[in-house]
Amino acid sequence: MHVQEWLDSVPAVAVYAVVALVIGLESLGIPLPGEIILVSAALLSSQHSDVNPVVLGACATAGAVIGDSIGYAIGRKGGRPLLAWLGKKFPRHFSAGHVATAERSFEKWGMWAVFFGRFVALLRIFAGPLAGVLHMPYWKFLIANVLGGICWAGGTTAVIYYVGIVAEDWLKRFSYVGLGVAVLIGLASMLILRRKAKKAQADQREAEPVGAGE
Repeated sequence: MHVQEWLDSVPAVAVYAVVALVIGLESLGIPLPGEIILVSAALLSSQHSDVNPVVLGACATAGAVIGDSIGYAIGRKGGRPLLAWLGKKFPRHFSAGHVATAERSFEKWGMWAVFFGRFVALLRIFAGPLAGVLHMPYWKFLIANVLGGICWAGGTTAVIYYVGIVAEDWLKRFSYVGLGVAVLIGLASMLILRRKAKKAQADQREAEPVGAGE
């Protein structure tokens, strides 16, 4: 079932829980479609009053921050062997090339890599565990983690929510106009086809006597 249809079929509390859980697991280091779930839930909140966008954004932020913190603790304890194990289990996401790219980003940008990594799918999975493996001071990681989680989760929820409202209002406002335009296009197409058909018949009739005389 499509994500949007599935979210539409469950209670609001379950939507909050699913969003927080999926984003938390993704932030912990498990490749899951956290961003797709968040966007779908935010769009759902713009169409149904049961899902509160403020609560949704708060749950998404909490999942992101908690998941990243757990990932940091696991990475700090597991070290390099953990990355090697993840590379075997999830070669598509934790390949040696991906790990090297993420590590270079951390070495160059430090805590900013944690902050901006929240907006990049690959770094979003790596941020917590890799920061722990590289022994980034936890207070730096926590600041970047919280700010990144708020900006990403809260910002995404707000933008998609208002886009959904505007799109719904626009569709309601212009639904009859769209229907009228569609009808006019259909009528025009029909008239053009009938005119071309009549012209083709007339040309055929004019050509027939010429053939008989020859």
